[in-house]
Amino acid sequence: MRIDKYLKVARILKRRVVAKELAENGRLFLNGRAAKASSEVKPGDHIRILFGHREIEIAVLEIREQVSKQEALSLYEVIEEKKILEV
Repeated sequence: MRIDKYLKVARILKRRVVAKELAENGRLFLNGRAAKASSEVKPGDHIRILFGHREIEIAVLEIREQVSKQEALSLYEVIEEKKILEV
């Protein structure tokens, strides 16, 4: 599954367009490398997202085409979440 679609299905981001913009601005990483919106994800992959003053790293546990809001949390595990302070 494409990373932009995965982030939407897992309800990490609300829209695929946002994932595309993050990728175009070099703020979306897959397994330590800059990702394109079309990058394919699979279970075991690590995704790092830089939002404004926040950074989150998740591990992909499962890929599914559709999930309910409650089931969305079972698709990934948050490894690290931190705030980025500007100097």
